[in-house]
Amino acid sequence: MDTLTAVLSLEEHLLELRHHIHQNPELGWQEQETQALILRELEELGIPCETVCGTGVIATLEGGQPGPVVGLRADMDALPIQEKLDAPYRSRKDGVKHACGHDCHVAMLLTAARVLTGCRDQLHGTVKFIFQPAEEIIEGAHAMAQLPQMEGIDRIFGLHVWNDLDVGTFSVEVGPRLACADNIYLTIRGKSAHGAQPHNGVDAIVAACAVVEQLQTAVSRKVDPLEPVVVTIGTIHGGTASNIIADEVQLSGTVRCFNKDLRADLPRILEDLAVTTAQAHGATCGFKYAPCAPPVINETSSTAIAQKAVTDLFGADKLVHLEKTMGGEDFSWFLEKIPGCYIFVGARNEAAGKCWPHHHACFDVDERSLVNGTALLVKLALGDGKE
Repeated sequence: MDTLTAVLSLEEHLLELRHHIHQNPELGWQEQETQALILRELEELGIPCETVCGTGVIATLEGGQPGPVVGLRADMDALPIQEKLDAPYRSRKDGVKHACGHDCHVAMLLTAARVLTGCRDQLHGTVKFIFQPAEEIIEGAHAMAQLPQMEGIDRIFGLHVWNDLDVGTFSVEVGPRLACADNIYLTIRGKSAHGAQPHNGVDAIVAACAVVEQLQTAVSRKVDPLEPVVVTIGTIHGGTASNIIADEVQLSGTVRCFNKDLRADLPRILEDLAVTTAQAHGATCGFKYAPCAPPVINETSSTAIAQKAVTDLFGADKLVHLEKTMGGEDFSWFLEKIPGCYIFVGARNEAAGKCWPHHHACFDVDERSLVNGTALLVKLALGDGKE
């Protein structure tokens, strides 16, 4: 079987799937319509499937030859963003848009399932198609990774259409690819007083400002400078009036890094800085560190398999370097338990205006990337580089 030819023969259906999903986006844990579409497609193909974790789906295709169990994952959810894309397949739902490419991922995995069903006698092993909800809120993969249906998978692959890479290229690289995505929550408590008499109170806003500033010394002075770390405070709420000393301020932020040992130390480092800084201003600090997703770290042998698949299909020159990113991806929960690789599929076409960044209201991709990604998924399922 020629993989690319097989996928191209289904290109019209592939794009119809993507357009339908794009027109009907759903937020995390609300993907009922998307789930129903997935079930219809899989039932038509005769692939046994089951619903899991509310809106998720796992389907299993057994090949005609013995071999490994390979997991292929697609995330399903959209974002709370108002669509500004001028296209016939624009979102029909106010304030909800597929602004990250998950519509593409579902369409590609369904089409890969269709191709593989047609050549199951050539398939060495078993393929598990994993349709995962709630990636954008960093919850779905953690829930699915605990399922008994995930036991016995020998390796797992995920891919993402990526507008930092030109269409036709791929980034398949060993080691850290995306950072952990953790959250911190702080409550600074002081003592209220009249704004004209600050000496009678403890200003929680002044203390909070000092805490925000000091948290950056965790990056600059408490961590090896060769280890990338981001600590960002994204929200700050406090005070009731311009002439009242605030007695409470609430803050929240995100923490990103690649090193797992460092990640384990950061809660202590950040809490110590926040608490002692607040105390220096006469205030108290309640601190909560909420781990959300580990870093995405590609395993060596699975990455080599994916690199070979790209080379066999498209040529070695289509493998390009993409610097790792501080963005997060909950695919990491699968990689905590199963050897695997996360792949970036080039989707950028500046001449066609397909160059807006992910999570932008005008985000779109060069749809040739869907053919490329689908072919790669098929190849990864077939294994050992055989056509």
